[in-house]
Amino acid sequence: MADPRFFKRAGPFSLKDLADIIHADLVLPETMADNQLFDDVAALSEAEENHVSFLDNKRYIKQFSQTKAGAVIVHPDFQDRRPEHCACLVTKKPYRGYALIAQTFYPENSIDACFHETAIIAENAQIGSSVTIGAYAVIEDGAVIADDVKIGAHAVIGAGVEVGAGTEIGPHASLSYCIVGKAVLIHPGVRIGQRGFGFTMDPEGFVKVPQLGRVIIEDNVEIGANSCIDRGAGPDTVIGAGTMIDNLVQIGHNVQTGRGCVVIAQAGIAGSTKLGNYVVIAAQGGVSGHLALGDGARVAAQGGVMRDIPPGQTVGGSPAVPQRDWLRQSAWLNKMSKKKGPLENG
Repeated sequence: MADPRFFKRAGPFSLKDLADIIHADLVLPETMADNQLFDDVAALSEAEENHVSFLDNKRYIKQFSQTKAGAVIVHPDFQDRRPEHCACLVTKKPYRGYALIAQTFYPENSIDACFHETAIIAENAQIGSSVTIGAYAVIEDGAVIADDVKIGAHAVIGAGVEVGAGTEIGPHASLSYCIVGKAVLIHPGVRIGQRGFGFTMDPEGFVKVPQLGRVIIEDNVEIGANSCIDRGAGPDTVIGAGTMIDNLVQIGHNVQTGRGCVVIAQAGIAGSTKLGNYVVIAAQGGVSGHLALGDGARVAAQGGVMRDIPPGQTVGGSPAVPQRDWLRQSAWLNKMSKKKGPLENG
């Protein structure tokens, strides 16, 4: 259960209302009606009779069969394992169902629009309606802030930056040379628009190449804490709509991602690489520069990509190869490492 000091709970909600929200079928014990009220969500192992839980992984079937939860969101394949006292909200997407119901119990906190007295706002900055600006935040010359934007304490919005409606910018984030879309979530410490890592290598001394592009963040993107997105060298760096970027991710200059990409913690994408739609790069994955990853391509954790990846292919290892080859190589190395060599035989 969520700590009430940090999370404000709504409700209670009836079982029927919750089922309607996620378009689930109800399976009820004889002692329960669909107007039964529930007031919170909880894990299977912690839930009580007034809580809603969920089962999305067969590893937790035992916990499901023993849970005290009054209702569980569950896939049709597992509903017959429910305890007798438990109602089931049956859906083929139980985790999605849980997410929607959890959002219902814990809606986004609404904060009254205000400018903190210590915020520094340039006279020619354009500020929309219902905007919140936190303590010591800085809005520089010519910045354009649309309606319903939230800017956290100590954040810096650079000269000329545009921020779309409903976007939230966390404390200590800094934005420069960028255009940010609508409903973007930027977590604390994010850096967007700093100069790209571009220079000529020469024995007489390195010469920096001017980075004259921007960063374009499309709508509904999320950028995790302390991630960095460099501005383009000439063409723009572009983050496609609906992309999810985890914490501590580095995205180089001129990178372009398609819609709905997922880039997980500590991954890095070198300059001028292009990702298609719905590409996934797992934790600590690395992608070399000037490559193309097709729609739906996937890179396993710690994968090192040094060549183009065709659409739909999953790769792993370093250098990354198709997943089946990578697993075969790993199995062969494991087998060979167990064989006794000349030194082991004496």
